[in-house]
This record gives sequence, C-alpha cells and structure tokens, in this order.
Amino acid sequence: MLGRLSTSWLKTVVRKSGFWLIVAILVLITLFHYGDVLEHPAFLTQLTATLGLERHALERILYLAPIVWAGFLFGRRGVLLISLAALACMLPRAIFISPSPQDAIFETAAVFIVGNVLVIAFQSLRKERERRTHLAALNQTSSVISQSLELGQVLKSSIDSVIDVMSVDAALVFLLDEKAGELALAAHRGVSAEFVQEVGRFKLGEDFNSRVAKTGEPLYVKDVSEDPSTTKMAVGGEGIRSQLIVPLKSKGKVMGTLCVAARSQRHVRPEELELVTAIGNQVGVAIENARLYEQEREVAEQLRASEERYRELFENAYDAIWLHDLQENIVAANESFVRLTGYALEELGDIKASYLFAEGCLDSIKGIEDPMRKGEAMGNLSEATLIKKDKSEASIQLSTSPVFKNGQLVAFQHIARDMTEEKRMKENLHFYLGQVTRAQEEERKRIARELHDDTSQALVVLSRQLDDLASMTKGRSEDKRDLLENLRQQTNNIMEGVRRLSQDLRPPTLDRLGLLPALEWLASNMSTNSGIAIDVSVHGAGRRLSADVELLLFRIAQEALSNVWRHSQATSAEVIVEFDEKKIRITVKDKGKGFELPGSAGDLARKGKLGLAGMQERARLLGGSAKVESEPGKGTTVTIEAPV
Repeated sequence: MLGRLSTSWLKTVVRKSGFWLIVAILVLITLFHYGDVLEHPAFLTQLTATLGLERHALERILYLAPIVWAGFLFGRRGVLLISLAALACMLPRAIFISPSPQDAIFETAAVFIVGNVLVIAFQSLRKERERRTHLAALNQTSSVISQSLELGQVLKSSIDSVIDVMSVDAALVFLLDEKAGELALAAHRGVSAEFVQEVGRFKLGEDFNSRVAKTGEPLYVKDVSEDPSTTKMAVGGEGIRSQLIVPLKSKGKVMGTLCVAARSQRHVRPEELELVTAIGNQVGVAIENARLYEQEREVAEQLRASEERYRELFENAYDAIWLHDLQENIVAANESFVRLTGYALEELGDIKASYLFAEGCLDSIKGIEDPMRKGEAMGNLSEATLIKKDKSEASIQLSTSPVFKNGQLVAFQHIARDMTEEKRMKENLHFYLGQVTRAQEEERKRIARELHDDTSQALVVLSRQLDDLASMTKGRSEDKRDLLENLRQQTNNIMEGVRRLSQDLRPPTLDRLGLLPALEWLASNMSTNSGIAIDVSVHGAGRRLSADVELLLFRIAQEALSNVWRHSQATSAEVIVEFDEKKIRITVKDKGKGFELPGSAGDLARKGKLGLAGMQERARLLGGSAKVESEPGKGTTVTIEAPV
C-alpha cells in the first residue's frame, strides 16, 4: 500500500504548508490521546476527567479531522498517508494500554474506515459538483460562442469564456493555415503587444502549439522555462510558466489550437484537461461554422451582386425581355418590352404570353418550348410575328431559353429584337436586287438583239461586199486580191464573235426552248471553246418554268461553268438537273484543284469571290439557296435549290 505513495508525490506534498499544519494537529491530538500516560499537559487530563470520559473515544474521533482535511488538500493518497499515521498513533494505546483492547481496536478501525469513507464521499460529492460546474462551463461557453457567427467575435468570446472558467492568466487561439504550413495567432487575451508580435505566426514544428496541431493531442507543460524551444519572450517578458494546449477539432480535423497559460506553476487535474479539451472541440466546431458562414455570406454576396448585375442588364437591355411561367403567365418584363409591345408593366397580369404572337407563330413557339419542357433542348433562336397592344405587327428575332430552380423547369425567358425595319430594308434590298437583275437582263437582251439585228446584219452585208469585191480580179494585182480576201475573213471572224457574244448575253435557245436545252447548248458551247468535257444529266420529269426562274437558274449555272473553265484546271465537269414536285436542284461538279472556302458566306465578296457571291444573291431572289463545297485538291461542287 505504501508503494502507491510515490517519492515525487511525497516531495511535492512535504513542500506545502498545509501538510505540516496537519502533522502539527496530528501531534497535538496524539499528545491529548496519551495525556494520562504522559501526565502532560495536565489541563488535557483534567478536561477528560471533568467530562467523565475514560475510554479516550473523544481523542480517536478527533483523528478524523486531519484525515478529512488531508483528503481535501491532497486527495486519496493524502487520506491514505494521514489515516495510516493516525492508525499508527492510535494502535499502541488500543493494544497495550487500553483496559478494553477489543473496544479500543474496534474504535480505532472505525475511525480509520470512517475517515476514508468520509473522504471518498466528500470527493464524490466534489467530483459531482465539479462535473456540474464543468457542464455549466461548457453550456456557458457554448452559449457564448453560439451568439455570433462572425469568426473574430467567436474567437474573442471563446477566449473570454475559457479564462473565466479556468481562472488562468492568459489564453491564445492559433488557427492552422494548411496551405502555408503555419499557425497564425487569431485571438488573445492577457499577453502584451510585443509578445503577440513575436508569436503572431510561425511554421509548424517550431512551438508547442504546432506540436499539438500536428499530433491532434493535448499537451501540458508544467514549466515552460525548462523547455529550450520556448521563446524567451514567453519566459522573460510575459513570465509564463505553465501551459495547457488543446487542439481545436471539428469532425476529426484540427482547425487550430487553444492555449491557456498561467504565470505560476499550476497542476492541471484530469477533469480540467477534459474540460478544456471539450471547450476546444466546441470552439473548433464554432470556427468551422463561422468559416462556413463566411463562405455562405461570400456566396450570397456574389449572388446578390450577380443578381444586381443581371437586374441592371435586364432593365437596361436594348432588346425586349420577358419571362413567363409554365402556365403562360408573364412574371417579369423590362422597359424595352413596354416600348416594343405597348403594354405597361402593371398590365402584364391580364395577358397570357401566347397573346403576344400571331396565330401562325404559335405552333412554332410551342415546337420550341416543348423540347425544353422534356429537357431535350436548352435554347433556340427563331423569327416570329409579335402582336402589339394596338394590334399592329412587328417582326422579331426571338431567343427562347428555359429557367430552372433547384433543377426544375419553372419558366421560359424570351429575348426579342425588333427586326421590322431591318426586315423591311432587306425586303427593299431584295426587291432592288431583283429589279437590278431584271434591268440587267433586259439590257443584255436589248444589246443581244441589237447585236443580232443590226451589227451582225451589217457585218453580213460587209462580208458579202468584200467577197464581191475580191471576186473581181480584172485589173487588180495579186497582193490586193489577197488583202481583200484577208479582210473578208476577218469580217467573218468578227461576225462569228458578235454572234457568240449575242448568244452569251441572251441565248435565244433559253427564250424559245427553255432551261434544259439552254443548259445543253451552254455545256456544248463551253466544251468546244474550253476543251473540258461537260456532261448534262436530267433526273425527274423535266418541265418548263417561269421565264424569270429559268433565266436566273441559267445564269447561276453559266457562272458556275465559267468558274470551272477559268479557275479549276479540270478536264471534265458534270451538270445534274433534278426536278421534284416542289423544287428544282442543279448541281455543277468538277474534279479540279479546288480552293479553300472563306469562314462564312458573307466573306465571299470580301475575299474577291464575286461570282460565288452573285450566285448566292440570285438564288435568294428565287427564294432558294446556293451551296458551295470545295477543298484544295478535291474539286468544287455548287448546288442550287429553288422552289418551283
């Protein structure tokens, strides 16, 4: 049993004044207990005789006082030590001196047992009280740090609560910066500004706190002056002696450390360590909550700023923007919507989104929204006719996109740009181009007719006159006859060139026989002049088309074949004409050198491809399209489609 009383503990106890006071009381009681034997001091013997006490039970009861007191001061080991000493003092009288040794031994044992039981009971009561105190402290700390989600306020409240609960001189909170591998002082109380500046930030491994941050285990330092890693400022300037450092944890992750310090050596009981550790865990959770709150607040601020920017863009957008829910109720619109439609914002509750569109556009709008309802599309661009409040119409370019909330489709957003004036200008331009083209063709027709009727006829007459003149050989030299023959031949060549030019300007075959014979004539004529084998094939039931359509299609094919002759370096080409019920398709293909197409059709004229640009403009005049496909080394294909 005595082995349980360690030497180091005894040395610590002996140094305390309370121990010697208990010893003095123990000696006085022993003198009182053996007073009749020692006959000294006389007043104690007289007091016992006066009270009529002869069994010395009073003295044995008095031994309970130092036993219980030792329990309060030194705990169970102190009780064991003093109760053994009291037992040693009582047993000699009970065994050797008492006239009733059995009663005396029983009373002695009773004092020993009762003293220990009392101390154990008192200690249990004290532990229960401490447990309640610690629980109250935890509740107090939890209540204090839960009053705010601001990190700075949480740390300040935590430190104030820890100092009040633990009754220490100073407290510091360090937060872990994992990226930098450092601990940074985030809050403090009870230390000087110079100390804060010295220990404000340090690398992991340089201090007790970093050791705790690494291991995640509490650390108690009884005397920091004995540790060489302690800063001189902590020992000298601040006079800190004892430290208890616990990790601040949340979900098993170390967030930092909590350090409580005293300027005198202080023994930390296990229950105090548990209390500070529990407080550290609470603070760790509070820190994580505060950080999450900061992150959420930043996200909320970003969302608010984003919403403000969106609202500003929404309100100040040049294009009309409105949103309607899945029941077609308009829930939001901007000022441009008011200007475009004529409806005031307060009138939106009385109209449905479908009322804004012409009847012919509703199926198209529905065809755009239905795939979005099924999650099959995320946006679409289309053209529509909008009905204003005054029943007038506006041509708009409409962009439709879905609006989601929590992953669920809740509305549709429409962005409309008024294209009425632009469309009118395009129509005017289209009309102007048509008129220019017709005027150009009329002028070609006129020039071709004049060349055929006037110039060609004059050249025929001139050729015959030269022929007659050359046939008159009488009186003319051989040189003059050769000169006249040469002039007649040149005249015939000029006449042939004029005839070919006239046919190029306006082939008579096109007007008399139609598109197909004209294309066959064009291919044959170009094959003769260029040496390129050109084949014409027809698919479907060929038929005559309107004069304007045939003329424009012929000009497009003529331009395509002209490009083959001038640029492709091909030896053969193919013209394919396909008739359908509602459209005609003409394809001109070659296997020449090809070329690299511009990025878009609008760049053809800018890149000098005027012939290709002209083909596309003529196709637009027909309400059709002209598609050009080409790659260097792979030839070129021109496809024209037009309704008939």
